[in-house]
Amino acid sequence: MCVTSNGSILYEAAINEIDTIKSTPTNNRSSSSSSGDSGSQMTPIDCFSRLVPVRRSGGRYRSFDCVLPSLASCLLLFVVLLVPTTDAAISNRGSSSKSISSSNNGLVPRFISRGHTYRAVVGDTLVLPCEVENLGTLVLLWRRGTNVLTASQLMVTRDERIRLVKGYNLEISELEPQDAGDYVCQISDKINKDQVHTVEILVPPSVRVIPPSGQLTARKGGVVTLECKASGNPVPSIYWTKRGSPAKVANKIGEGPILTLERVERQQAGVYQCTADNNVGDPVTVDMRLDVLYPPDISVDKSWIHSGEGFEAQLECIVHADPQPSVSWYQNSFPIQPTDRRTMSSRGNRHTLSIRHVQQEDFGNYSCVADNTLGRSKKYMEVSGRPGPAEFVSPPWSRSPDSYNLTWKVESYPPLLEVRLLYRKLMMNETFQQPGRWHDVILTPSARPITEPLTHVMAFTLRGLLPSSVYEAIVQAKNRYGWNEVSDIFQFYTQRISSDVHSEEMQVASSTSRSGATTLHLERQQSKSLCLVFAIICWLLGAHCRLQRNP
Repeated sequence: MCVTSNGSILYEAAINEIDTIKSTPTNNRSSSSSSGDSGSQMTPIDCFSRLVPVRRSGGRYRSFDCVLPSLASCLLLFVVLLVPTTDAAISNRGSSSKSISSSNNGLVPRFISRGHTYRAVVGDTLVLPCEVENLGTLVLLWRRGTNVLTASQLMVTRDERIRLVKGYNLEISELEPQDAGDYVCQISDKINKDQVHTVEILVPPSVRVIPPSGQLTARKGGVVTLECKASGNPVPSIYWTKRGSPAKVANKIGEGPILTLERVERQQAGVYQCTADNNVGDPVTVDMRLDVLYPPDISVDKSWIHSGEGFEAQLECIVHADPQPSVSWYQNSFPIQPTDRRTMSSRGNRHTLSIRHVQQEDFGNYSCVADNTLGRSKKYMEVSGRPGPAEFVSPPWSRSPDSYNLTWKVESYPPLLEVRLLYRKLMMNETFQQPGRWHDVILTPSARPITEPLTHVMAFTLRGLLPSSVYEAIVQAKNRYGWNEVSDIFQFYTQRISSDVHSEEMQVASSTSRSGATTLHLERQQSKSLCLVFAIICWLLGAHCRLQRNP
């Protein structure tokens, strides 16, 4: 038999048979042929006619079962005509694979490393791994798109930043944004094998302002737009802050590349900061200055200045304006010219008029006037020899239910001539309060100490007050220049009477005793109820026992 168990012809067996026939002499072959099969010689046609077709299971090929004589012609015909074409193709591929494997000692190359996505910051150095085993004599390529970077150990690219390290690992130094993309490590074979690395270049943020000068100007009440543009990878986020914020950490006042300010006020002038951040490196900030043009705006710390003859007086006004204003001083609507006693100075936005050795004619009304191209502003102040307003220094809670010691102080360069004290009781409950009528007390001040030529401290004890009540008081003082302004209202409180406290304590104690008696009564009632229930249960048990004895 020249057939395998599954019906395919053994190609090697046929070759061996052909070799045997070739090595046999002609005369031997003729004799053996004449001796076989009743002495008649079998022709190829006879051999072919004795073939029995056999269908393979599940296949589309066929082979034949044949009992072959030892004739070379029959065997050759059998091999040439009856070997399936598909089996021959498979045999060819096997022989081709054997030839490839033979060039690699029978081992198939494979990648040890794996493809990966790498993220690196611009300027850094990146190494892309490519580790292969069983490479043999095959060539390993690095390419990017259609551009070959390396072939085996040969550098094809002219980029000096690229080189091979530790075998076939690809190193790229001083990364640039254009280095992003796919890098392929490839085994050059009839069937190419690839390993792909994806490189993403992270770029720290950069930001610029529009306009490049970073200067913007707007008028008060107008609309202004601040803009900056940022770049980087990933795309940076942008937020706005204002420098000089009173908070330790500046609060965000806007997000995005554009910040719009509507109805601009002078307080919004200053330096605005545009910050870009994409978590690659540190955030980047640029400054933009906004100037707001507005007419002068004046404020004063004190509109009433107390002084005395022979002493000094200082008047101050704070002026904000853009463009820069000119400031002048007036007394009773007449401009003031600098003299040896009157000097004018400025420090930043603060403008000061100093008057030394004050005289009678220096008392009166003054005005601070500021002008610029957008308008004019004015503030009034008064220099007076009258006493300053009284200031109360006593605590609000009285130590007595029917009296209160009221203490206050007044500043006056000349001695005080008269002091007027007014007080009243407030009628209050949870829903309303109604003041009573004022009680007027006229006081004559005592001489003040020489060590305190300015401050007068006075006290007066109010008697006949009602306990647990609220009172109000005001004070007004007079010197030789006249009466001062009435002081602010001061509230104070009287204590409760001790008998009221004792009465409340008694009420609490009485309430407690009643509560205790009620509790004791309830406990006794509960005891009686329990005894009654127990007696009923005992009676029922006795009745049950009697019934059991006398059925």
